[in-house]
Formats: sequence, structure tokens, C-alpha cells
Amino acid sequence: MKSGPKTDNELLKIVRDKIVSRGTRSIMGIGRMFKIFDDNGDHQLDGYEMVNAMNDLRLGLDKNEITRVAKLFDRDGSGYVDYDEFLRTIRGEMNDFRKSLAMKAFKIMDKDGSGVITLSDIKQSYNAKMHPDVIAGKKTEDEVLWDFLETFDTHHQNHKDDPKHNGVDPEEWIEYYNGVSMSCDTDEYFELMMNQAWNLKGDRVTKKGWGAAY
Repeated sequence: MKSGPKTDNELLKIVRDKIVSRGTRSIMGIGRMFKIFDDNGDHQLDGYEMVNAMNDLRLGLDKNEITRVAKLFDRDGSGYVDYDEFLRTIRGEMNDFRKSLAMKAFKIMDKDGSGVITLSDIKQSYNAKMHPDVIAGKKTEDEVLWDFLETFDTHHQNHKDDPKHNGVDPEEWIEYYNGVSMSCDTDEYFELMMNQAWNLKGDRVTKKGWGAAY
């Protein structure tokens, strides 16, 4: 039997397994759990609420481990855990099937094999009709596209003196889709969304260009 301190991944697995054992697998179920943990209703969990949440789950961890695992949810180090951070930490990264679909889309876009695709190429090809936020009525297709482009544009300008880099590499691409994937309950829906967005099967005549200036 393994002894010694648990790794971060081991702690997160304990949390995820416990949540699954409670029958909470879907996006809606995790959302309901987050609302229960959000004692003051401010749509985020502070350190006190996160520790209480971990205690409520009865994880069998000691006080130090509870504190550690609570901090793992705070992905941006703000001191608070919002719903997206909570969901992403529980759902984890994409499985291999979803990663393969994401990379298939990347390679289709990377026509010159350079390992970088341009924002201009994305803008002319991307179709957001099946994006989870569009389906849920939270955003329009154009709003999702703007978010998509700004994600990479902002990433490449972390400092004011950074040169503007008009491209996306595979690591950035996968990280973006890790975020999208967490809102897709099934592999089938993720596959449908990716095919709609990037015409992976090559069965659609792509006429859509995006007219707004960027």
C-alpha cells in the first residue's frame, strides 16, 4: 500500500470519484452542487466555502489535504473559485477521443504544416452553431467567435511590450478546447460540435466567412 503525502492528482481523483459516486455526472448536476456550496449566493466560492464543501463531501482527508485540494480548484489564484473553475477541475481535461478530434481540426486548418494557424484562417472558417453557449442561448454565434479570437489574442499579449502574435499553436488549441469540452456531457455531442465548427468530415461546402472587422 502506498504511503506518504498524496499528489495533487491523487487528491483530485478522490474528489472526482466521490462526486461521481453521489450520482453527479452531468453539467446540470455539478451546477446544482456548486449552488449548494455557494452559501452567500455570490456565484463564487471563497476559501471558507471551499473547505466546507470538501468537508461536506466526506472525502476521508485530513485538514491539510482538505486545504490543499480546495486550493487546487482556484485555477487563477484569485482566492475565489467561480463556476467555470469548479466545473473544469471536476471534469478535468479532454479524453483522448476528444483530443484527437481537436487536433484533427487543427491539422485541417494548418494547411502549410507550420504548427501554427492564423486567427484570420479561424475567422473565415469557424462555425459556432453547435457551441454549448449558443445552444443554451447564452451567446450568439458571433459572440462566441469574438471570444474565441480574443482568447488567443489576449494570451499572446500578456505584457504590454509583447509583440502581437497572430497565430495559435497546438498547446493553446488544446487548452481552449479543454475549456469547451467541460460543457459537453457526451463524446457524441462534442464530436457533433467539432464537425459543425470545422467540417471534419468534409461533407459541407464552407461558404461562411465572417464579415466583421477584426
